[in-house]
Amino acid sequence: MASNDIGDWYRNIPLVTKYWFTGSVILPLLGRFGLISVRSLMLDYDSLIYGFQIWRPVTALFSYPLMPQTGFHYLLNLYFLYSYSTRLETGVFDGKPADYLFMLTFNWVCLVIIGLLANIWFLMDPMILSVLYVWCQVNRDQIVQFWFGTQFKAMYLPWVLFAFNMILGSGGWHELLGILVGHLYFFLMFKYPQDFGGRQFLQTPSIFYRFLPNRRGGVAGFGVAPASRRTQDQGDQRHAWGRGQQLGGD
Repeated sequence: MASNDIGDWYRNIPLVTKYWFTGSVILPLLGRFGLISVRSLMLDYDSLIYGFQIWRPVTALFSYPLMPQTGFHYLLNLYFLYSYSTRLETGVFDGKPADYLFMLTFNWVCLVIIGLLANIWFLMDPMILSVLYVWCQVNRDQIVQFWFGTQFKAMYLPWVLFAFNMILGSGGWHELLGILVGHLYFFLMFKYPQDFGGRQFLQTPSIFYRFLPNRRGGVAGFGVAPASRRTQDQGDQRHAWGRGQQLGGD
């Protein structure tokens, strides 16, 4: 019976999140049991550029140095990945898996570039924080719960995690990078074109829709795209988040 419950839970994970979550479980476990070398998965400039080991930017996203000292942090990563990626994919990106995959691709490319320049070997931490940051911006006024029953608005959650890891973890550097990359996507996709009337710099390439066409009739989750505050300010001069432009075409 329990196996059926786990199977049902896994089958109900949204498509893009399911592949990301699965890869983030399989690769670290393979490395933990010695079936594959963790060093062959991490993002290394010399191996990528001079050794032509082109798989490293991808495997660095899914892999993690799983050890007794890092096990708890890894489980937290899986929790945040599943929770907030699912909420985004079934919320603002509901029915638009191509747009969600493009967001992940954009964040991943930014982190690969930063990782190569800053010598960051594993991208799981900043990638998850970038997705969490986008969700928190879309649902900025929603109340979330943290440890010991503390409650605050969602827009503060990325900074709470940054401070928490800065004090008790590895210095918060990876979390800060995730916040910056998530903000870059949110600014270019939503804030700059809607609030400042700027150009839409980010557009999902058509090849994404070829493999992941839009669908209708999905079950909505947490959040919708933020509406333009420029239009609202011209009307009643009050701030509110409503249903904004939908990502992608039909």
